[in-house]
Amino acid sequence: MKLSGIHHIAIICSDYETSKDFYVNLMGFPIIREVYREERDSYKLDLALPDGTKLELFSFPEAPARPSYPEAQGLRHLAFQTPDISAAVKELEGNGVQVEPIRTDEHTNKRFTFFSDPDGLPIELYES
Repeated sequence: MKLSGIHHIAIICSDYETSKDFYVNLMGFPIIREVYREERDSYKLDLALPDGTKLELFSFPEAPARPSYPEAQGLRHLAFQTPDISAAVKELEGNGVQVEPIRTDEHTNKRFTFFSDPDGLPIELYES
C-alpha cells in the first residue's frame, strides 16, 4: 500500500456555531465550503489546514458525547505545528482559552502544550 498523507480529519461537534467560530476565527483555518445536508439535519464545514490537509466539522443532532478524561481508547488528540509556541499560547490565552503550561519533549527537546476545543477535544501545539 502506498499512502501519501492524511486527507482529512473529521470532528462531530456539539455546538456547530461555537466550534465553527473556534476553528475559523481563533485557530485561523480558512473555509473551503459549508453545506447544510437537509436529509441528515447536519452541517458539514470543510476547512483548510496550512499543509493542505482538510478539517471537517459536522453537526449531528443527538450525537453522544465522547469521553476524553480519563483518556479512552481511540484517537488521543490533534497536534498542530507552530514556529513560536509562546506567541501561540499568548494569543489563545488572550482569547480566553485555558492552556496547560508549556513542557519540553525529553526526546526531541521541542516545546509543546495542550488545550481543548469547545467539546473538550485535546489539541496539542508542538513547536517546530
